[in-house]
Formats: sequence, C-alpha cells, structure tokens
Amino acid sequence: MNSRNVQILDQIRAEALERGIPASDVERWLGLVRPCALLTEGGDGPVVGRFGGPVMLPAGVEDPVYPLLATIDCAALPAGVTDLALPPDGRLLFFGFPEENGMGDVVHVPEGAAVEERARYPRTFPPDEDSYGPVYRELPEGDLYLTADVSLPFIGEIELPGPPWAEPLPGHPHSEEMAEVWADQWGGAPLLIGGYGTDYNGGDPVRIAARCAVKEEKAGRRPGPVSPRAEDWVLLAECSVDRPGAGATIFWVIQRDDLSARRFDRAYVLVDWNP
Repeated sequence: MNSRNVQILDQIRAEALERGIPASDVERWLGLVRPCALLTEGGDGPVVGRFGGPVMLPAGVEDPVYPLLATIDCAALPAGVTDLALPPDGRLLFFGFPEENGMGDVVHVPEGAAVEERARYPRTFPPDEDSYGPVYRELPEGDLYLTADVSLPFIGEIELPGPPWAEPLPGHPHSEEMAEVWADQWGGAPLLIGGYGTDYNGGDPVRIAARCAVKEEKAGRRPGPVSPRAEDWVLLAECSVDRPGAGATIFWVIQRDDLSARRFDRAYVLVDWNP
C-alpha cells in the first residue's frame, strides 16, 4: 500500500471517529479494504490501456455485438494492483452500451494470438442512427493511465423488491455511516478494475448481479453453475460513460471460479443510467 493509500485510509478513520463511530467498528470496516486500479484519461501513472480504438480479435471469435469501450493490457498492470485473478498477459476487451442490463461482453485475447481488425461499429448499433450516434459521440477516446488505489464498500445495505433483502454487512452496525464516509471522499474514475462497485440503483452491483444471474439460470436463459452467494462474485470492471443529458455506469461482474478459469463469456453485465 503506497503512501497515498495510507493517507486516504487515515482521512476516513479520522472522519469516522469525528462522527462518533466507535473505533472498533471503524477498524473492522477498514479491514474490508481492497486494492483496485483507477484508470483515467491523464495522470502520472503508466499507460495500461485505452478507451476506444481498433477492435482487434482472433479469427475464431465472433464479431462483437456491442461497441468496444476499453482495452486493458494485462501485463501492464503491476502485481497486486488488484486482488483479482486476472490473466498475467494478453488483453481484456470490454464491450458495452449504456442502455439495458446484459448489454455488454468481455473478451480475453491471449498474448501472441493472431488477431484481425473488425468493424468499429457493430451492425446492431450503427453510428448513423439517431438512437446510437449521440451516444457514440459521448464515448471517451485515448490512453488510460493507472493509479493504484484502495476500495471500500459504497453500500452499507441493499434493498431489493420482494422478500426482505436488506442485508447489513455482517459485524458492522455502523456500515451505512462508514459507507457514507467512504463515498464522501471518493474521487471517482472513468474506469475501475477490481474493488467494490459504486452504486447500482441504490444497491451493491455485485450482490444484484449474483441474484439476477440466478434468476436467469432458473429461467433457462443462462447455463450453470451459478452461485447465489455474493462472496462468490467479484467486480471485474466498472465504466462511467455519458449519454446525451445523462450519465451511465456499466458493471462487468463475474464469478470468482469463472475468472480463474478465464471464462469471461460468463460475466454478467449491469447497466445503470439516469434518463
């Protein structure tokens, strides 16, 4: 953990104590800290990928359904910058469109694989249509610079319709207050790799993705196995993009076992936007 990260945690600790949260609860919450990679369009860190750019895929991979948002050079990510079981090399391509859940994919291109350039705009999302052109014009382009950061939960508990899904994080009676302290100091980034998801319609995107995937499996729309346990899932990436007059966030969430096995086609994609 670098000095910047230590300073951030010290600031959170001081703010929480000033709010009257018991020191023992503060330290238990800070024990949830996870490393994450913040990727921005400028900065002092190394370039580890880019927004947009050419769509380079192996011949055996089908043409993408959604636009390419970002490409990450796995080998350029320093060891320990996240706690995810990411591939040590090759490239991760994140595709998506800020409209509805499910509109996204992840593809890993192994190092040394022969690739060919595909059409930049998928046939199903032509840039000359009024529905898609304005969105394309808002999507970022350019190199992505890395900042090694820390991450803590943004959501103290979640509320979902139906049964009482309110789930305070175990052992943390002040979880909502601690989440507020963390959110107040969060600076944000266009692209986040690893860590905790920010917010999906007032809930934790990892927990919600797990529940949605279970429902799809039961409905026969998703092959198993699918775990209902949020701890078996991780946030792979989160991308903030703009729509005309609105902001949107795309979350790529994946089961830990699928990540370790490089089954990126089993990632679940959530899209949250404010029309």
